[in-house]
Amino acid sequence: MPNPNRSIKPLGTITRGKTARNRLRQTDHFILLYDRSLISASSGGVVVDLGYGFEAVTTLEMADRFAKVNQDLTVVGVEIDPDRVENAKPFEMDRIRFRRGGFNVPLLQGETIRYMRAFNVLRQYSESEVIGAWHEMRKGMDEGGLLLEGTSTPSGGIWVANVLRARSGGWKKEGLVFYSNFHQPLDLNDFKAVLPKNYIHRMVSGEQIDQFFELWQIALNNTIGEKTYGSQAWYRASISELARLGAAVKLDKKLIGRGFLLVTDL
Repeated sequence: MPNPNRSIKPLGTITRGKTARNRLRQTDHFILLYDRSLISASSGGVVVDLGYGFEAVTTLEMADRFAKVNQDLTVVGVEIDPDRVENAKPFEMDRIRFRRGGFNVPLLQGETIRYMRAFNVLRQYSESEVIGAWHEMRKGMDEGGLLLEGTSTPSGGIWVANVLRARSGGWKKEGLVFYSNFHQPLDLNDFKAVLPKNYIHRMVSGEQIDQFFELWQIALNNTIGEKTYGSQAWYRASISELARLGAAVKLDKKLIGRGFLLVTDL
């Protein structure tokens, strides 16, 4: 079987590599709520944690959480920095692998990807490079596979991510998901600060993402009375109000209850 670490030249540049325990815990919970069958299915490709950073902790935590759903699932941590891969190798097990690679994920012969997480990776690139990176990440994906690509705060308490589904040789955008753990006062500026690269420079008048935040602020103002009961209650009320105002939000109690807001038309 070919060595995936030597088969292709990694595409991309080395990230700062900062990470922390449990930083991406809620991304795992989101996938299990949003499309559990993708992880639990007995057949299909591997799961990829792209750009795990200096330490392999996010990959190992992902593997541990998903193993509770599917013990036969293989999780592959991918890093472009060879030293980071070498440092992670001692943590390999039967269903946990670490490989050197970039947006063109190294796969073994016959191997495919069912789900990929790429967090805090693309923010260091220009907006014009996003589509090319997505195109590379699409290669090797199962039809119907999912990419969660976004940015989080250092603690992981707040994040925003693109939800992309592999369809007919390309990606179908299923939404933009916002997450908060409510350990801080509810402030939309916190979400704006961690928008994925394809949105961060579009927070200007007339752009759809800017219009959405304006509508969300109106929804918050209209539900200000819920603030008395805490940020989480106010957040939930604002989502219902967003729907009433015409925003394409997914009114799924299991998602909203865990702090996830999925907007399907951004």
